[in-house]
Amino acid sequence: MRRVWVWLLGILLIAGGAGFVLWKPTGGNASDQAYRLGTVDRGPITASVRATGTLNPVTTVLVGSQLSGQVVEILADYNTPVKEGQVVARLYAEQIKSRRDAALADLAQARADLDTKRAQIDKARSALQRAEAQAADLRAQRDRTQAQLEEAQRGSERQTQLNTRAVGTQAALEQARTQVDIQTANLASSDAQIASNQAETLGLKADLALAEANVKSAEAIILQRQAKLRDIEIDLGRAEIKSPVDGVVVKREVELGQTVAASLSSPTLFTIAQDLREIDIYANIDEADVGRLQEGQKVSFTVNAYPNRTFDGRVRMVRLAAQTVQNVVTYTAVISVRNQDQALLPGMTANLQIVTDEREDVLRIPNAALRFRPPAALMASEARSAPSEGQEPRRRARRDQAASDQDEGARGRVYRVGDDGNPQPVPVRLGATDGAYTEILRGDLQEGAAIIVGAARADAADNANGGARSRPRPPRMF
Repeated sequence: MRRVWVWLLGILLIAGGAGFVLWKPTGGNASDQAYRLGTVDRGPITASVRATGTLNPVTTVLVGSQLSGQVVEILADYNTPVKEGQVVARLYAEQIKSRRDAALADLAQARADLDTKRAQIDKARSALQRAEAQAADLRAQRDRTQAQLEEAQRGSERQTQLNTRAVGTQAALEQARTQVDIQTANLASSDAQIASNQAETLGLKADLALAEANVKSAEAIILQRQAKLRDIEIDLGRAEIKSPVDGVVVKREVELGQTVAASLSSPTLFTIAQDLREIDIYANIDEADVGRLQEGQKVSFTVNAYPNRTFDGRVRMVRLAAQTVQNVVTYTAVISVRNQDQALLPGMTANLQIVTDEREDVLRIPNAALRFRPPAALMASEARSAPSEGQEPRRRARRDQAASDQDEGARGRVYRVGDDGNPQPVPVRLGATDGAYTEILRGDLQEGAAIIVGAARADAADNANGGARSRPRPPRMF
């Protein structure tokens, strides 16, 4: 019997202990902290805009062909450094060379014709000079004949007077009259020769004008054939595809033996990046952030190829042209980057952080404090108790609201633990933020003050915010 009572007592002790363990309340002590607290401190804040972008060469040149033909030689490939004027490919040009030779022969013939016509000019000028010299001689002969005629007329008049006085002879008179007739005939002959010379001179002048016109025509033919030759030489030069800039070939789109057709549009054969020591990033900036960007702002970024390396750049411009994709408006920011070691390659994706504002040693709070909101019951209680707090807080609020138009930053509210253990709101004016901390421009907060950044355990919050009884823990099933 005694052994039975011992067993019963042991069973009761075990059952009592198990019941205490199973039905022990789960609530914490009333002194447990109901909120997680943060601290107002001083430190730097770097505000930034995050975005992604694509690396692109500063200048990309598309090298094409203005001439149709078959590619017979390729002198550049991917990643080949090239200089301005360097030949990167050649087209078949034998037909063009034949046309050039024919054009050279036509030009030589035209130049020979020009020499012939210039010789004809010299000949016409020489004949004209002889005619003019002959005209001068004829005029001199006429003058001499005129003088001889006048002398014969005077001799005839003297013989006539002598015969009238019966002094002269009839033979002398007739001889004098014969001389007059001879000189008169000579004068008429001189006039005829002068007229003939004048007609010949006019003909020679016409020949000279015609020769000069032929020379101009020959010169025009030469210019025409020179232009044709230059056109053929241009085509011959186009048969050699040359790089227009110093750079590196980033893309080749032609194969050996391929026929290039440039009749409708110029095909692209090579893509050349002018200088990869300077490279641009085209970043898509959301319209909500574009107002914070300015020329010259510092940019840091990483690329997937070098995850442990950070690169630097500067904002060069924000393009005004907006892009709308699925009702999302973005703007393109161009960031200039120095790429001296050419580690950055076109087409890489950059993860950017654009520094829009930097503050040193400012009053700041954790961003979690701005996200915290007390339970709805406490907010309702706070609203009901607000009128009983007196007129001075309301006057202070009105003064703060009147002065807020002159302050920078946005409005915000944080909470601290009041004397009654409940959250107490503190209006603040907010400045720059880096995503973890936000600058406090104005507010009833001092360095080192404790502010609420979140709620603690739910049971501790229940005990501190009203002393509610803890619900019993359900019995364990093991």
